[in-house]
Amino acid sequence: MEWIVVSLASALAGFVDAIVGGGGLILLPALFATYPAAPPATLLGTNKSASVWGTAMSTWQYGRKVQLPWRAMMPAALVGALGSFLGAWAVTQISPDFLRKLLPLVLVGVLAYTLARKDMGRTHVPRYSGRTETVIACAIGLTIGFYDGFFGPGTGSFFVFLFVRLMGYDFLNASASAKLLNLATNLAALSLFAMKGHIWWHLALPMAVANVLGATLGTHMALRHGTGFVRGIFIAVVSVLILKTGYDAFLR
Repeated sequence: MEWIVVSLASALAGFVDAIVGGGGLILLPALFATYPAAPPATLLGTNKSASVWGTAMSTWQYGRKVQLPWRAMMPAALVGALGSFLGAWAVTQISPDFLRKLLPLVLVGVLAYTLARKDMGRTHVPRYSGRTETVIACAIGLTIGFYDGFFGPGTGSFFVFLFVRLMGYDFLNASASAKLLNLATNLAALSLFAMKGHIWWHLALPMAVANVLGATLGTHMALRHGTGFVRGIFIAVVSVLILKTGYDAFLR
């Protein structure tokens, strides 16, 4: 019975994650609530083993419909994977607890900026091209990739925000590019969890199928309704992230 509950959560997580990131807000709490006695690393690894397939599906769908700047994003994805490895290594050396109280404050700033700049991300006018675009994309990939490996919550939303704010992408193109980089960082983290034996493979298969179905629907909705829809979901997801991370940092 438990696998049905977490598979349904995985489908909903795949739907949200495909649009703007933040699927971990749904799936991880479901896993921790369903299996409270399980080692956290095993639940984190099992989460990655499912979500990576939905991210791969949405990356492929976006790639067919949105003109991704592959020359910039492929190096950025590789650098992002390296950053994720470095972050995962760093968390074995120092505690990420100092980020718990800082994260909700950063997210409040992201939300406030997005709401104040009502036209931000509504039109796709890239600010850079060529080598400059690649360098900036790699800097974003390395920074947020490191954060993903070291701590993690809100990774997809940070990718989207930085692509919109720094590179002039609209929310749809930013989400498409974020998916590629998030796929790379997820694969890096997944490989570490797999090597350490922190994946329940019997749960991974049904959760992966459900996540792919949710991601397929979410990507279809984003492509159909465009950048205004993605912007609205982004604001909603960041708002929920603020509540969740704020509660974890200050109230729990």
